Amino acid sequence: MAYRVMLIENDRLLLEQLAQSVQGAEGFQLVARYQSANDALGQGKMFKPNIILLNIDNQDGATLMERFIKVFPEASIICMSERSQAEGVSSMVQAGAKGFIIKPFTSEELKESVETFAQSGMEVSSQVMTFFSPKGKSGKTTLIANLALALGRRTQEQVGIIDADLQFGDMMAFFNLRPKATLVEAVQEIKFMSPVTLHNYFVPVNQYVHVLCGTTAPNLIDRVSIEGLENVVRMARNLFHYVLIDVPPGFNPTSIAAAELADTTYVVTMLNGGYEIQHTRRALEIFRDWPDYSSRVKPVFTRVPHCDIATQQRLEQQLGEPVEAIVPNAYQVVSAAANNGSMAVDIEPDSELSQSVGRMVEKIVGHHHIRWDKP
Repeated sequence: MAYRVMLIENDRLLLEQLAQSVQGAEGFQLVARYQSANDALGQGKMFKPNIILLNIDNQDGATLMERFIKVFPEASIICMSERSQAEGVSSMVQAGAKGFIIKPFTSEELKESVETFAQSGMEVSSQVMTFFSPKGKSGKTTLIANLALALGRRTQEQVGIIDADLQFGDMMAFFNLRPKATLVEAVQEIKFMSPVTLHNYFVPVNQYVHVLCGTTAPNLIDRVSIEGLENVVRMARNLFHYVLIDVPPGFNPTSIAAAELADTTYVVTMLNGGYEIQHTRRALEIFRDWPDYSSRVKPVFTRVPHCDIATQQRLEQQLGEPVEAIVPNAYQVVSAAANNGSMAVDIEPDSELSQSVGRMVEKIVGHHHIRWDKP
């Protein structure tokens, strides 16, 4: 595909530098360049650009975006700034931008950015899901890993996992990953990133699923600030259609921050014949302070014997509210998959676990009519 680029940059010298980068990028054609946004709006339509590189520094970016979208409805607008701020990036994407890039940039950086935006879609409809557990050993890491793979396969959209269980996260071992950088480095450098550079911190599992690994040692927890984590999550929204966040058990600054940023918080509990229902009920009581609690907080039970509709109804009766999902006890399937370097949904797609995960995926993508007693 040939990209017809219109470039808008107020600084004359920087405009010349960026123009050279566009002209040097394979597959890119610079069809127009302007120092004034008003000139571009008044004259640029005749050049029929399909990409607009728009400077938003020292300007009302949202208003500017609205004007350009109205005049160039078929073009993809990529915002440019000298420094990235996660909240600013999110607001521009919400306003209709397809991407964000830090200037100045090279020809290679421009090409990589556009390819990344084309792959991820930079959609506003990104869903962030936090997986919380009242206590440890809930099975949420197993659930997240298999759910992410199933979600990517089902939707063929980009799925990102953020391992924010800062001291004892298992995603790195679960997927047998060896990251060059982790959440620690991403949080420390997020103020200087664009979505494209953040994407490089995620390790690909396959063409759809990518993981931002947690700390490599428990003592590194102090290097991950809550503000930095929040900014990473906000920027990840602009890279992935689905973002799944694993957090440490219990109510702590990390789990609270991730839950508050999420569109949906799954409260995951493993049934072991003890006080799990009581623990879940107490956790849900805290979340009920949210005005949109009923739509944002979803109980999930794992290692459930007799995973059928009758069991789900019994759990709902004990809990006192609807249960979003029940996942069977599939330790042998999960262990066999791990020993083969795979996930359960890969090696046994017809297993009860895979079917339960599949039903949960259908709910996430919008098929809320799915019932747990149907295959």
